[in-house]
Amino acid sequence: MTTIQLTVNGSTTKATVEPRTHLADVLRDQLDLTGTHLGCEHGVCGACTLLLDGAPARSCITLAVACDGAAVTTIEGLDEDEIAAELRDAFTREHALQCGYCTPGMIMSAHDLVLRLDQADEQAIRVGLSGNLCRCTGYAGIVRAISAVIAARRQRGVAAVIGAGRTSLGPVGSQPGAIPTTASSALPTMTDTKLLRGVALGWLEPPEVVPAKSFDASFMVNAAPEQVFALFGQPKTLAACFPGATITDLPAADRIEGEIRVAIGPLSAVFRGSARIDRNAADLSGRLIGTGRDQRSRTSTSGQISWRMLPIDEGRATHVALAIGYSLSGPLAQIARDGLVRDLASRLTTTFAQNCDRHLNGTAGLTETPEPQRLNALALLLDVARNRLTGFARRMRGP
Repeated sequence: MTTIQLTVNGSTTKATVEPRTHLADVLRDQLDLTGTHLGCEHGVCGACTLLLDGAPARSCITLAVACDGAAVTTIEGLDEDEIAAELRDAFTREHALQCGYCTPGMIMSAHDLVLRLDQADEQAIRVGLSGNLCRCTGYAGIVRAISAVIAARRQRGVAAVIGAGRTSLGPVGSQPGAIPTTASSALPTMTDTKLLRGVALGWLEPPEVVPAKSFDASFMVNAAPEQVFALFGQPKTLAACFPGATITDLPAADRIEGEIRVAIGPLSAVFRGSARIDRNAADLSGRLIGTGRDQRSRTSTSGQISWRMLPIDEGRATHVALAIGYSLSGPLAQIARDGLVRDLASRLTTTFAQNCDRHLNGTAGLTETPEPQRLNALALLLDVARNRLTGFARRMRGP
């Protein structure tokens, strides 16, 4: 048995637990805080969501011993909270609950969204609620309620808070007070490169990727290297230049959450995930490391793209050298042959380069915040096949 200390809803308390005991069980069985509901007990339904050190987490899969020294906020702790009061009113007004079993966890996740989303974007709200399941409502009323609260607060001049007010994050809930705050052992802050988002939250930081496949690519942009490097530091504009990409959230300056939509004839896949951007202004280089998953096909991908800006034409244009590495697992990996992936990447790189060029040179085709394009992989595949057949015919004819 282990004795832990928690700050629960502002009050310090101690509990004696077994190493295998989950936080939800401690709250419900020892502290009688039954507003935290247990549903699947596998971290899937989100009914048990609460706030650990200010971040939403699934308490049914969070070990209590890992939370020694953490601040825990349950639904009971939001009784006097302004945002929670507005959410309760909006949920009632928009008929956003029926049986109510999922509602406590839904309110906790919604509280986080209201804090950090700068506008009432339906897609971002739906992505943010993807870890909270409801068997009754169909989610429409829930989304309307959260959207209404965000819109009302922004209209009153209440700005979004980057990181939802979290000043330091370790794995969610594991900020033991016993750890000495020396320079080498201090917990990471929101400005640190190694910002972590916890397993309990379900948003893992993109890991260092060891790609299964890799290849090089390049393109040219009619702009100075410094301009192109600056563009690569604007995630929303950069994503709009890439066919099918959408940014759903920017939790920190070097973090992206978003999705890439791929259409293959009548079929479609949506890879949702997160990425980290590292940039080096000294040599105009950088890299993006990310992971994503298509829930429908259960296909996962991870990879990294490294780039470097090299001046050409006496610095009036830029040669962007790319090193691309990726790994793909799941059903879609069965049709993603190496040569096909490289050909598709070449086509996408060409379109991306053209869009970057248009944006930097102010020509028609892109605005300051351009709309994302939809990637039609079937058209690309046909184009690739046509080029391959043409090349084969040329080789057969000989010189």
